[in-house]
Amino acid sequence: MRIDKLLSEMGIATRTESAKAARAGGITVDGVPVKRADIHIDPDKNAVTYLGQPVIYRRFTYIMLNKPEGYVSATDDPKERTVLELLDDRHRRLGLFPCGRLDKNTLGLLILTNDGGLTHRLLSPKHHVTKVYAFSAERIVTEEDRQRLEAGVTIDGELTRPAKVVLNDDRMSGKITLTEGRYHQIKRMLEAVCNKCIALERIEFGGIPLDPALKRGEWRPLTAEEEALLTSHQ
Repeated sequence: MRIDKLLSEMGIATRTESAKAARAGGITVDGVPVKRADIHIDPDKNAVTYLGQPVIYRRFTYIMLNKPEGYVSATDDPKERTVLELLDDRHRRLGLFPCGRLDKNTLGLLILTNDGGLTHRLLSPKHHVTKVYAFSAERIVTEEDRQRLEAGVTIDGELTRPAKVVLNDDRMSGKITLTEGRYHQIKRMLEAVCNKCIALERIEFGGIPLDPALKRGEWRPLTAEEEALLTSHQ
């Protein structure tokens, strides 16, 4: 891999910036300054520094974001703020995209990555990756309603997959676990039992819970354990 490509893929510098830094002696390979940024190196074997900072090569990046209200789950939108605007400049240059979507006013756990193959597997209906949501409803969810939601209700002429519904004591809020991700699914499921969803937050995805230390709009890289769990879905 060329040095300038490595730095570009890691979101550290553009190719123009890399060339300028190399000419000024700002790039080293195995401790030796190089004058050209188009030199080929092995990022897994060669130690590269850029302006005195070690460059750690990672093929893919995985981010946990606590999505706030008012942002769309997209990489670009001409009218709305996107979740990528919550990242710093370097991570915006990594080609990250949301792994699945949350509605504009739905809160909570969103995974951002540039691993397209993994995203396809996680979102494929045949893999049944679990997603857990905390919800609040407009009216009481009766026991009959809960059983219907768990067994499956009809949306667009097709039954939803079996779900798990755990209600709080007020029976107007609780948690729903899904293994699919149809458009506005939980809102439409509650509508199917003559109710209305008034608040929704994703609190777990693929077995990874939302970090309670993350405030709305904050993000962090997945831990090694979380990354291993996420990538274990085959």
